[in-house]
Amino acid sequence: MLSAEEALRHLLDACRPVTDTDIVATLDATGRVLAADQRSGLDVPPMDNTQMDGYAVRAVDCESGEAVLPLSQRIPAGHVGEPLKPGTVARIFTGAMIPAGADAVVMQEQCSFDQGANCVTVNHMPKAGEWIRRAGEDIRSGSVILSAGTRLRAQELGLAASVGLASLPVVRRLRVAVFFTGDELTMPGEALRPGAIYNSNRFMLRGLLQQLGCEITDLGNVPDSLDATREALRTAGNGHDLILTSGGVSVGEEDHVKPAVEAEGRLNLWQIAIKPGKPLAFGEVGKKGDRKAFFIGLPGNPVSSFVTFLVFVRPFILALQGARQQVPRAYAMRADFNWTKPDRRNEFLRVRINERGGLDLFPNQSSGVLTSTVWGDGLVDNPPGQTINAGDIVNFLPFTDLLY
Repeated sequence: MLSAEEALRHLLDACRPVTDTDIVATLDATGRVLAADQRSGLDVPPMDNTQMDGYAVRAVDCESGEAVLPLSQRIPAGHVGEPLKPGTVARIFTGAMIPAGADAVVMQEQCSFDQGANCVTVNHMPKAGEWIRRAGEDIRSGSVILSAGTRLRAQELGLAASVGLASLPVVRRLRVAVFFTGDELTMPGEALRPGAIYNSNRFMLRGLLQQLGCEITDLGNVPDSLDATREALRTAGNGHDLILTSGGVSVGEEDHVKPAVEAEGRLNLWQIAIKPGKPLAFGEVGKKGDRKAFFIGLPGNPVSSFVTFLVFVRPFILALQGARQQVPRAYAMRADFNWTKPDRRNEFLRVRINERGGLDLFPNQSSGVLTSTVWGDGLVDNPPGQTINAGDIVNFLPFTDLLY
């Protein structure tokens, strides 16, 4: 069996990123992967402007510390004022353009206005440049503001909009076909016959794929037979970038995924030294000369399926999308629990951040206990054979990173 690190490297090395692109409205680009560098066509801010409501002044006119100066004009944001006459002040509002001749802004709390005399008393000695945002202070015209491979979040969209980019080139959505094996699987809403279980993996994996912006073709439940599995693979291989399955990848007599993939394509990887989730298969489906689809088969146990998706499938999908950052970093955190019987495999433990800033362990780490994934805040990536004593520093992978 390969280690988790070796298996992930194997998947990422085999990846062929999608190169087709779409042009989408910036308003609709959340979660998409940028296909090309984006440059600004202007300075941001485009002009010197004020950070505060107050008065635009010439610093030299306020050297007394209590200057009384006539009010010459009023400049709201979005309006251009007249050049400031020496010995006067201009009322100015946050974001408004600094008038020519002014070199500082005094906040309104440091001034008093006499409406009858139309004069302002400036109770402050400003320095040149005070409370002024200079043109290009944030972004210079011609500079790269967003790099190809960036997954676009709200802040990236705001940045694109700030330089006037109404649309963006993005990698087209990944086309993923999914199906689920197991005669025992039943859909919620249907009567649960003896020996059957509800298909939680169908809902969980679809949700995970949707969060990654994939176009999903759901082929549903496939009977436990080699012929049915092969037929599902042939259907799924048509026009899709990735085939994702759950169940049937172990070594039982009713586990048909491995021989079906070998018959319809090839299997490059099978079984990984991790817990939960040892039976994971990776390969390609398609005959010689055909456009091949990548294949990843996940275990049927729900926590195993969840963990292997986050650890292996998510980085692989991000690599297919051309995303620059594929593997989330681990955070060093304190374990407030003991783990005294480690496995020879790499273990991913469900944990939650406690009010003391440490990590608590879910008491039942079985691969079938899906409640642990709802209760938890993330996973501890525990190396093979590693015991954990309360107070030890461990590698923590938060769901906030893994589920984005």
